[in-house]
Amino acid sequence: MEKYETHTHDVIVIGAGGAGLRAAIESSAQGASTALICKSLLGKAHTVMAEGGVAAALANVDTKDNWETHFKDTMKGGKMLNNWQMALYHAQEAPERVRELEYWGALFDRTKEGRINQRAFGGHTWKRLAHVGDRTGLEMIRTLQEKGIHSGIDVYMECTITHLIKDGDRETGAFGYWRESGKFVLFKANAIILATGGVGKAYKYTSNSWEYTGDGHSMAYEAGAELIDMEFIQFHPTGMVWPPSVRGILVTEAVRGEGGILTNSEGERFMEKYDPERMELSTRDVVARSIYTEVEQGRGSPHGGAFLDVSHRGADYVKRKLPSMYHQFMEFADIDITKGPMEVFPTTHYVMGGVKVEGDTCSSTVPGLFAAGEVAGGMHGANRLGGNSLSDLLVFGKRAGEGAAAYASGKSHAQVSAELVEGFANELREPFNNTQGENPYTIHQDLQDVMQLYIGVFRTEENIQTGIDKIEVLKERAKTLKIEGSVMFNPGWHLCRDLKSMLIVSEALARCALARKESRGAHSRVDYPESDDEVLGKLNSIVSFKDGAMDVATRPIVEMPEELSKLFTEDK
Repeated sequence: MEKYETHTHDVIVIGAGGAGLRAAIESSAQGASTALICKSLLGKAHTVMAEGGVAAALANVDTKDNWETHFKDTMKGGKMLNNWQMALYHAQEAPERVRELEYWGALFDRTKEGRINQRAFGGHTWKRLAHVGDRTGLEMIRTLQEKGIHSGIDVYMECTITHLIKDGDRETGAFGYWRESGKFVLFKANAIILATGGVGKAYKYTSNSWEYTGDGHSMAYEAGAELIDMEFIQFHPTGMVWPPSVRGILVTEAVRGEGGILTNSEGERFMEKYDPERMELSTRDVVARSIYTEVEQGRGSPHGGAFLDVSHRGADYVKRKLPSMYHQFMEFADIDITKGPMEVFPTTHYVMGGVKVEGDTCSSTVPGLFAAGEVAGGMHGANRLGGNSLSDLLVFGKRAGEGAAAYASGKSHAQVSAELVEGFANELREPFNNTQGENPYTIHQDLQDVMQLYIGVFRTEENIQTGIDKIEVLKERAKTLKIEGSVMFNPGWHLCRDLKSMLIVSEALARCALARKESRGAHSRVDYPESDDEVLGKLNSIVSFKDGAMDVATRPIVEMPEELSKLFTEDK
């Protein structure tokens, strides 16, 4: 054990996006020695790509807004498959978390009266999204990072965690390597918080950056934790279409929130057919399917998308409200969005499924293991509303930090098996030792093609089964990988581990999609177009590692108490 660099803390947080930072801030505030570990550089988190706003019932613009309406919107958006306790905490606590962020220095846009301004977003009854132009996530990360580095947190950057360590049933540490040098590093801890984000890099077209390879999902799965509702992956309706090098990059929902209109090649405002009441501000699953359908039926734009036009709002308004979008299209596509439309198409964006956690503490089914943010499942049900991800990471980042610090308090550090750690190290070295084997880049490209083609926006049993069969072949191919060079600055080596994670989450997603024989939220089965509210609508999908293989089962949702059920009864 002496040959590996070792760090000991009460709590370690893996992932330094909004959820990880908020969790680390809270853990440290509770008196726990806290480490924050990030795969990339601090501040380069995927949270910065959440542009449109943070959802919270502040009622600064629409005074009728309240937590009850936010709770109902979230549950309805998730097709009632949400963990109701998480949705409740989220709706009730989001306003305080946003005001707390403001107290820490976040500079939100303002109303004429000086209050935090709020804009409309798909699926929300009222104007609810507090925003900073179209770069809200960036301002949140800036604020949380500044607060975090002054909170006594030890930060370890460009460090990839590859394995969680257990002593019996309890989590006791994590093992990984420094991306720059390739040297291995061991972290001992009494509690671990996963805040590693999503799984989007398993798909060919995605708004997600390179870090989103399902690390937390796969490590939790291998450690014995349950994953929940992995079939629900959100395709954001509007990703860039042209040029091909930027296909999939996010076009924020704020464009539609500020009055953007979707039209097809015939000039028809087609959302009138799919959701005449909410139009472009329908939920993301509905808008994504609508755009996909228009293109499939031959009414797509020249580059295979739909037109999104906000130019009628005027150049000054667009540049003031959507500065990032204006510069993004000018720089990447040489398109001035103040003068004409963008071309957009659904892009893989967010996974609603994740590590199954308790709503109050964010604890998983493995003692000592917690999760918050996109890696945690349950909060968003079958479909996430725009803006709820940023308030989710604030609310449950705080709760995870509290829960982990309380769990770690007073515990002595357990023994870490030297034999186990050496096994992890040998596994990571293996691609260098193989004389023959596959190129990880080739397998990754094949996996992305499989997921995009067979487990995309629309699904059928035949396509999903074909996808599963192909994933099984890819798993066999990936058992023997070969790379060259040294462990220093070797992206091919990094991909070897990332590929293992992506294969796990892809299989989980596909097997859950096959089992859910209905259409619900982001899961659209062409062969089962209706929702089965009586049976499947009351069951969560549960993924676990049993007897050396992936097991997919179902479990009844936890029914909400009568006083909350009345909110929906009164609505009807």
